[in-house]
Amino acid sequence: MVRRIIFFFVFILIALNKILAQVDPHFSQFYAYPLWLNPGMTGVMDGEFRVTGIYRNQWNNVMMPFSTAGLSMDMATEKNLNFGINVLSQSAGDAGYQYLNAYASVAYSGIRFGKDKEQQVTFGVQAGLLSRKFDQSKFEFGDQWNPITGYNPGAITADVFTKTSSSVFDIGAGISYFDAGADKKANLFAGIAAFHLNQPQDPFVSNGVDAALPIRYAMHAGVRIALSEMASVTPNLLYMRQGNAEEKMIGLSGQYNITDNTDILLGVNYRFKDAIAPLVGVVYQNFILGLSYDVNTSELGKAVTGTNSFEISFTYKSRKSGKSLRYLSCPIL
Repeated sequence: MVRRIIFFFVFILIALNKILAQVDPHFSQFYAYPLWLNPGMTGVMDGEFRVTGIYRNQWNNVMMPFSTAGLSMDMATEKNLNFGINVLSQSAGDAGYQYLNAYASVAYSGIRFGKDKEQQVTFGVQAGLLSRKFDQSKFEFGDQWNPITGYNPGAITADVFTKTSSSVFDIGAGISYFDAGADKKANLFAGIAAFHLNQPQDPFVSNGVDAALPIRYAMHAGVRIALSEMASVTPNLLYMRQGNAEEKMIGLSGQYNITDNTDILLGVNYRFKDAIAPLVGVVYQNFILGLSYDVNTSELGKAVTGTNSFEISFTYKSRKSGKSLRYLSCPIL
């Protein structure tokens, strides 16, 4: 009963504040999961291949928590064609909602210019399967409640869903740019991407006009500023929009080299009207580990405890020993 009261209170707050949540999951460590951010970042790295994992857990005390896990692998080649795969799964709510997608991506990285060809533009596309489902038997409807005896799970409800699962073909595309000049004080990087370009139909919406899944647009940029041979700072920003929902985030991270093989990462991201997310990480040889924690600053977070989020990311990049790579490295990856 306490959980139901909290959920009802959350619903009222959302309605009063006219919050429209985007359909797709999002991450505070958005640059730690590049293939979800932009297909144009496929293979954009200093190495032959990269494996990235990310996990996010949120809203523990409000309802069954949202748990989101993603795993991707991408590779760069000397033929200016990069390839990647990306799988993401999210579960949420007492009705067993599941969001699963699997994409393959390919990117062209042959556009280079500037001094020593250290500036690069990469075009990428992705295509795959987007699947969603929920368990209707776990729902509790108004006509299953009796004012005297309470909820009766055996009562037949008049509310019937025509579909409880969906699998559709989905495509996206993006462009990324970065300046990898080693002798520069500041290295700029930026990108723009669009997802659900074919606007697959959403079977959970009955209105045919609004049944198409809205396109998610993402724009990101930043600059890595070298303070010394040992330290750098990187301000960055992200803007995403899907349908009527939008997300604005700014952040600042710092990296300090403490040994020949180890760097320490410290930073903070701020999502406007939602949360502040401090982060800490470590770079050891070819491994990167990142931890962040969203502290909710919205009206909902002030009214209901347990709306904070935890996130962990892990990246491994492989380099062939003894080989002088011609691949360029985005300043933040």
